[in-house]
Amino acid sequence: MSLQCGIVGLPNVGKSTLFNCLSSAKAQSANFPFCTIEPNVGVITVPDERLNKLSELCKPERVIPTTVEIVDIAGLVKGASKGEGLGNKFLANIRETDAIIHVLRCFDDENVTHVDGLVNPVRDKEIIDAELQLKDLETVESRIAKVQKQAQTGGDKQAKLVYGVLVKYKTALEQGKSARTVLFDTKDEQTAAHDLFLLTNKPVMYVCNVDEKSAVSGNAYVEQVKNAVQEENAEVLVLAAKTEAEIAELDTYAERQMFLEEIGLQESGAARLIKSAYNLLKLKTFFTAGSDEVRAWTFTDGWKAPQCAGVIHTDFEKGFIRAEVIKYANYILYGSENAVKEAGKMAVEGKEYIVQDGDIMHFRFNV
Repeated sequence: MSLQCGIVGLPNVGKSTLFNCLSSAKAQSANFPFCTIEPNVGVITVPDERLNKLSELCKPERVIPTTVEIVDIAGLVKGASKGEGLGNKFLANIRETDAIIHVLRCFDDENVTHVDGLVNPVRDKEIIDAELQLKDLETVESRIAKVQKQAQTGGDKQAKLVYGVLVKYKTALEQGKSARTVLFDTKDEQTAAHDLFLLTNKPVMYVCNVDEKSAVSGNAYVEQVKNAVQEENAEVLVLAAKTEAEIAELDTYAERQMFLEEIGLQESGAARLIKSAYNLLKLKTFFTAGSDEVRAWTFTDGWKAPQCAGVIHTDFEKGFIRAEVIKYANYILYGSENAVKEAGKMAVEGKEYIVQDGDIMHFRFNV
């Protein structure tokens, strides 16, 4: 499954710098708004040491990790919901993403101007929240106008369901709350809500962009952000984007690790961000392993074996018969698939098996 995250934030908060340290692509980074006119897209390999361990044992012809697509979206300004700045273009680009990486400036630097003067990450967050909420309110009101009569006077149960969902969203948005704060009791309501594709219903990760000395412990700005988002279902990540971008330019892994250790970090910002994104979206990884290929696959936590088979190919899900499953720890312990089988540690699972993170899977199917 393809995962796409959009980097958003006010101009000059460090979006393109963050993108540069995450991706081999290089977005223009300059000290003025809208230096990123078109979305820049980069593909990041998901770091997973388990993939390396499996490849050491299998010695395959190729190793294929999972990836995350990162989109650097042009800076938003106040009034974007009414078309200010790159408003409508920004909103169209963000609508296509699975999750939002919201970059907040949490550092002081007189050489980097702030679009609103003083550094205030909570205010910056609220500006973007308000613009997205206004656009969602516009969407909701438009949909209400289309279904209200049908819901109130006709016998269309689906129209009544959708209308009820829309009214709940309208109430929240008019109170300055994001759509993600609205909870629905039934699966039908949840499906109807998801199908509206509201901007403020997307999972969000707040990246507090700090200076190098605050990369490990954060600072007062970071604490302000954490207090402001504590009621949201959101991840908060502290990251020194400029420093991470410098580290990313180093030639070797050993050099990069040495630099990280010097400033008190164990792993790169890219690795921490991807892990946070997976946690936010409730994503897990299963593997396929053999002499030809060792590969990592992304799936949603709670998926059953046929759904995971469908990640590889839709025919695998349609004609699913069974799944042969080896736990990662057992594969590493015994050293090969044959040794695992001989030890009686390979399980044969049916359609109801809930796949676990790290499972090594082999699917049997017939179409």
